[in-house]
Amino acid sequence: MRKGKIVKGTLLMVFLLLTGSCMPQFFHRNKGKSISHGSPGKGSLENGYLIDYRLKNAKYFSLTSYYVLGNGYLNSKVYYTLKDAYAACEKTCPERKFYYMECSSRKGGKQLVHRTHRNGMSVDFMVPLKKGNKAATFYDHWGVWHYLLNFDSSGKLNLNSKVEIDFETMAKHILALDNAAKKNGLKIKKVILKINLKDDFFRSPTGKEIKRRGIYFAQALSPVVDNLHDDHYHIDFALR
Repeated sequence: MRKGKIVKGTLLMVFLLLTGSCMPQFFHRNKGKSISHGSPGKGSLENGYLIDYRLKNAKYFSLTSYYVLGNGYLNSKVYYTLKDAYAACEKTCPERKFYYMECSSRKGGKQLVHRTHRNGMSVDFMVPLKKGNKAATFYDHWGVWHYLLNFDSSGKLNLNSKVEIDFETMAKHILALDNAAKKNGLKIKKVILKINLKDDFFRSPTGKEIKRRGIYFAQALSPVVDNLHDDHYHIDFALR
């Protein structure tokens, strides 16, 4: 009997903790303007905007990250940049579904995993995948486990070499983000992608346009950071 009460009490406590952490996301309303303080590596966020969990052709990658951890907040300018970019992708990448990953916490600052993402100006984006000439979507639904996927130097998935990164679709998305950023008074300050994937990216037709525009990609990364950025690309935005 005593053991049963302990189990029930523990479950109730977990439920209350989870419910409490989810409440801000359920009741949050975007209004006004955001202010980002400091840098992505040492900063905070004032009046953050919560990105929509789902858009017409895109969605947040994880219920746990979004509702429980509360990592879907952005500066309002970045929020509108993402929405405008995905609207443009409806025309440039019809029938393709995109996934945005972790952003910032409601007030910025430190997160459970990331060393940056602290001022609402950083976003992770899931790499689009293909199998032959068709989109490969099975691995899009792995939630937070997607961060653990590994790709070789040519962009092929280690778990299934028939699945590879769709560099052209990825480049079209970054191009749309660059256009939308300018519209919203921002610029792409830095893109982080695993170093040995950059050559294949810049060889894609739209990747050549990205290179021509001079959008900065990190040139050197520590081994740990480098190995973490094959399943997704990280983008830091900044005011123009």
